[in-house]
Amino acid sequence: MVRWIGLLILPVLMIAGALGVDEAFRPSAKIDGTHIRFAIDIADHVHLSREGLKFSVAPADKVSLKRYTLPPGQKDEFGDEVYPGHFEVDLPLEVKGGAKEVELTAVYQGCSDKGFCYPPVTKTYRFELSGGDASAEAKRTSAPSLSEEESIASTLKSKSFGIVLLTFFGFGLLLALTPCVFPMIPILSSIIVAQGEGMTAKRGFWLSLVYVFSMAVTYTIAGVFAGLFGANIQAALQNPWVISLFSLLFVALAFSMFGFYELQLPASWQSRLSRTSDEAGKKGGLAGVAVMGFLSALIVGPCVAPPLAGALIYIGQTGDALLGGAALFVMSFGMGVPLLLIGTGAGKFMPRPGGWMTLVSEIFGVVMLGVAIWMLSRIVPESVAMGLWAVLFIVSAVYMGALEPLGEKRSWNALFKGMGVVFLLYGAMLLFGAFTGAANPLDPLETLRTRSVSAALPSGKLRFEPVSRLDELLEKIEKSDRPVMVDFRADWCVSCKELEENTFKDPRVVEALKRYALYQVDVTRNTPEEKAMMKHFGIFGPPAVLFFEKGRELKEKRISGYKSPEEFLRLLS
Repeated sequence: MVRWIGLLILPVLMIAGALGVDEAFRPSAKIDGTHIRFAIDIADHVHLSREGLKFSVAPADKVSLKRYTLPPGQKDEFGDEVYPGHFEVDLPLEVKGGAKEVELTAVYQGCSDKGFCYPPVTKTYRFELSGGDASAEAKRTSAPSLSEEESIASTLKSKSFGIVLLTFFGFGLLLALTPCVFPMIPILSSIIVAQGEGMTAKRGFWLSLVYVFSMAVTYTIAGVFAGLFGANIQAALQNPWVISLFSLLFVALAFSMFGFYELQLPASWQSRLSRTSDEAGKKGGLAGVAVMGFLSALIVGPCVAPPLAGALIYIGQTGDALLGGAALFVMSFGMGVPLLLIGTGAGKFMPRPGGWMTLVSEIFGVVMLGVAIWMLSRIVPESVAMGLWAVLFIVSAVYMGALEPLGEKRSWNALFKGMGVVFLLYGAMLLFGAFTGAANPLDPLETLRTRSVSAALPSGKLRFEPVSRLDELLEKIEKSDRPVMVDFRADWCVSCKELEENTFKDPRVVEALKRYALYQVDVTRNTPEEKAMMKHFGIFGPPAVLFFEKGRELKEKRISGYKSPEEFLRLLS
C-alpha cells in the first residue's frame, strides 16, 4: 500500500520541485544593424527543444527575416534534437524603405531531464532599427500568447504518461462542478430508484460505475474522432429530431414512474442479463444503464471546456490518439466521481420497501419531465419553454393538493400542501413570464423588473451583432478600429446559457466591454459554414470567446467554457 501511495505522490513532487519557466530559460535579444542576436541561458538539468523554436518579425510589409541556420544540438533519448546549457542564433533582417522599428516574436519550449516539460513561451522584443539592447524592455512587454487550451495541450507533450493522466483526472474533478454534469444526476438517481427492492450500496455502486464507464467511453471515442477528423459529434446530435426523440424518451420514463405502465426488457433478455451479472436489475439491467450513460454523454451534457479542447488540439496536431484518448477517458471518469458517490449513497441509505417508494418514483417522474422540458428548450421558442415549465409546476401543485382543503389530516399532508402552494405561485409567475416575453425560468419576472429600471442605469445585457459567414467576420475584425470580442455559442450548450445569464448580464462586465465591438456566432445548427468558422479559429465547440486587437487574436485571453463575472473581468484587465 505504501509503495502505491508513493507512486501516486511522485508525479506531484516532480512538478512541485521543478524550476519556473523564467528560471529555467533566461532569454535575451540584441540588435546590431540588420542582425538580431537571440540567446537563451538554460538552467542545469533542463534542455531546450529545437522543434519548439519559432521566430517572426513585424511589421510584415516593412521587414522580414532572411534565411537563418539554427546551431547543431544534441540528441535526447527519443532522438529529438535539444540544446542544453546555452542557445544562440543570428537572425538576419531584410529591411524595406520607411521602416523605423522592428518587433521580434520568439517562441521556445523545453523540458527538464526528469521528464517534466514546460508549455511553449512567447517573448516579444521591440527595437529601433538604429540598434540597441532591448532585453530589458522585452521583460516588461513580453506576454504569453497561448490560449488556455493550447497550454493544456502542451502538457500532453511532456512524455510522462502518469503525470498527464493524473492532471486530467484532476481536470475532470473540477469539471464535475460545472453545469455539464448536473443534468446527469437526476437521470442516474431515477435509475437507482427504479430498481425497487433489494437495492444495496454495492448494487448502487455497480450501476453507477456502468453509467459512468459508458459515459467516459463515449466522451473518449467522440473526442478522439473530433481530434482526428475535426468533427464535433456532440454538435451533430443536437438537431431537433434527436432532441425531440430523447425528450420523448424522458416523458415515457416519467409516465412509467407515475405507474401508468412498466418499461422493462423481455423476460428472456432479463434472464440472460441476470446470468451475466447478478447486478442486473428488473427494469433494464446493466445494458439499459450503459445505454443511458452513452446517450447522456452525447446529448444531455455536451460542452467543451479547456481540458477537453486542449486534448483535442493535441490529438489533431500530433495524431497521438492513444495518449489523447487516455487523457479524455480519465478526465471523464473524474467528472463521474460525484455520480459514483450519489449512486452508492442512494443504494446504502435507501429505506426498506414500502409506500414511500411510490412517492419517490412520482417525484422522479416530475424530475424526468423537467429534464425533457430542459432539453426541448434548446429547440422551441423561449415563451413555449416557459409555458411548459409553468404547466409542470401548476399540475404538480394540484397533484400535491394545493387547491384542496387540508381537513383534519396534518403532519406530512400539511407540508405537501404548503409546498404545493409554493409551486402553484411559482407556476403562475412562470405563466406570466411566458406571456410577457421572459426567457429565464429562474427569473420569470425579468421583463417586469427591466421595465421599471431607470434608463440611466446599465441595461444589464450586451448587444452582440450576429455574424454567419467567415469572410464577413474576418472583414469586421480586420477593419475594426476598436478591440473586438467574438462569442461562439449554441442553443444546446449549457455553459453558453450560463455565460449569457450570469456573466454577460453583469453590469460590471457590460461596462468593461463598452469599448469593444461585439460579434456573436451561433453554431446551433452545425452547418458547413459554422463548422468552417470554428475550424478557422481552432474551436472544437462552444462556448468560446475570442478577443482581437488590430486584427490579431490575443490568444492568451481566449475563453473556453464558463467563466464567472469575476474571472471574466480579471481576464479583461
